[in-house]
Amino acid sequence: MDVHLKNLFSRFQEQFGSGPGLGPGSGTCLMNVDGVTPLAIKSLYRAAAALYRTNAWKRLRPGHFFGVRVGKDSDWSCKKQPFPCLQFIGGDGGDLGFYMFRSESEAVKMTGLRETIRVPNVEVFRVTYMEGDLLLPSHRRMIKSLVLEVSGDGRFPVFDVARCTSTGELQFRNPSFEELKYIFIIMKAISLVHPLLQQETDSGPKWSRLIYFEPFIETVDIQLPPGIVEGNNDLVAVTVSHPPGQGYDERTSSTANSTPTKSLEPEKEETFEDVKENVTDIFRQCAVCNKDVRGEELVCCASCRAVVYCGTPCLELHWEETHRNMCGLYKAVMEREEELEMKIFVFPCSVEQPCKWLELLGIHLKGMWRRKCNCYSHCSYGLLPADDGISYSWGGLNEDEYPHDSPFESRSRDGMSSPILYRWSDYYSLRSLPLSSPVADILSHPFTVYHILTAVDTNSKNLLLHGKEVTVHYVGPEAELDWIPAFTEISHVLNEMGNINLVMVGPGVPTNLSGTTIGIGSRIRVNLVRGLYQEESMYLPTPHVFVALNCRLESYSSWGGALELIKSMGIPAYFTDQTEILCLNARQVLHSSGLHVTHSVTPNPFRSPVRNHRPSDNLPSYSNAFLFGVNT
Repeated sequence: MDVHLKNLFSRFQEQFGSGPGLGPGSGTCLMNVDGVTPLAIKSLYRAAAALYRTNAWKRLRPGHFFGVRVGKDSDWSCKKQPFPCLQFIGGDGGDLGFYMFRSESEAVKMTGLRETIRVPNVEVFRVTYMEGDLLLPSHRRMIKSLVLEVSGDGRFPVFDVARCTSTGELQFRNPSFEELKYIFIIMKAISLVHPLLQQETDSGPKWSRLIYFEPFIETVDIQLPPGIVEGNNDLVAVTVSHPPGQGYDERTSSTANSTPTKSLEPEKEETFEDVKENVTDIFRQCAVCNKDVRGEELVCCASCRAVVYCGTPCLELHWEETHRNMCGLYKAVMEREEELEMKIFVFPCSVEQPCKWLELLGIHLKGMWRRKCNCYSHCSYGLLPADDGISYSWGGLNEDEYPHDSPFESRSRDGMSSPILYRWSDYYSLRSLPLSSPVADILSHPFTVYHILTAVDTNSKNLLLHGKEVTVHYVGPEAELDWIPAFTEISHVLNEMGNINLVMVGPGVPTNLSGTTIGIGSRIRVNLVRGLYQEESMYLPTPHVFVALNCRLESYSSWGGALELIKSMGIPAYFTDQTEILCLNARQVLHSSGLHVTHSVTPNPFRSPVRNHRPSDNLPSYSNAFLFGVNT
């Protein structure tokens, strides 16, 4: 009898709710939503199941509010986010699901200590996970006929919009198709993001069972599946913050973080004949067969225009095998090219063939520029034939086109005697260099380090401003070993600030240079160490900052040990890469190593202005293009 009563009470709780929640699911049914298709319903149930399996309710309670932002406000019919505040309910019992509110203030009003407060005239989008045998017959028929995915423990999601009347009664309505699209995107994004929340220690009353988390904001790209996608948009950026209200600047330009993009297979008849590369004297490689093809004969994907082929057969094969899933992301990256392009420079900034580019500038096979093509690939990094003086290092540029080994004039900025530079235009103006000078291409490496230490990492900046020394572990140097003279500029820019001990560690350091120390100017000391970072770190001075430029984390298995060490040391670590695709891959590697990207991926103001092509694609690739950090 006791068992029977216990089961009966459990079923009563499931059906009528206890604790936070508005009670049982309503009689709404997705099949009655205008514009919805069976394919869209299947996608919604798959997304709901994926979220359920993350077990968000293990840590999250109704008091944890999340701010969500999907694309731009103008993307939605009401010109604002439909339900931009989210909470999970049921972690302590009762209805299990999550609620979406039109504002954080409405969420606060409806959240009580032990129950959801019914506030008149407030609409709530509910996704409630209910046991299959408690569903209404219409839901069960829909699940059976469409073979919808179960979320787990025999539960299925119920989607509806609830509103409390002035008399305290609940009214329900079907969500609109646009609202379902919004919730689909939120479910996909929150399932990726909420596991990244870091518990905040020594916060909140000790008697409270509520876990407190550190402030958090993350942006992820969500691919919309067939059935959910509308019009030309199938890739959308979603920003999730906890608590709501973390800073987010809406972009007005077309960027991967603000503008959804389309990824559909182009029509066979018009795909490739109109999308020809119009450069006739350049050879590229087909992405499938690696065949060298002259520019006028190349075709590229008509949707993203990022991948090139020798002809239609290779394009169609690549589409079926892999490109179909990546096309939308590639298009989003291509749309950022205008944002990444630096239009202030007047020298050629697009490089198809490095040797021809260097010849055009009159610096081929000269000075530090010898590392910008493969003509000296037979020489180990750091062992180019010796030069005489920094003027020759800059490859015979005109006298006024390269920085001379001399200090800057002291200029006051922000109340400090030493200048803090924030972009290339600042540097070129301070050095009185013409914008026809290509030195920014090589200076990208030293000035990216400078930017990290003076504008991104607060602790390093404070140390330098107080005249202290900052130790930087610079991991994986290659061509930089031949660009050491360019790092002289950091010494001059620091002027009256502190010093930098730059420890360059990596297998690219030649054996006969390992263990040497190079003094650059009056404020930079470079130590060279050959070997893997995780094996040599115990012999190195304790770092303030870890830096890896153009790191390609996913390409080298040896990064695994280095990332484990960085995680255990807990020091701020900063990475750059050449394309946004590589940055996304790097973030996945970092997450799999237990490291969380805490400094958002942003365009680096001191990236190289010179765009390079990989043989088989058109993706905009700039040295040190994107910067992101961990443990920051």
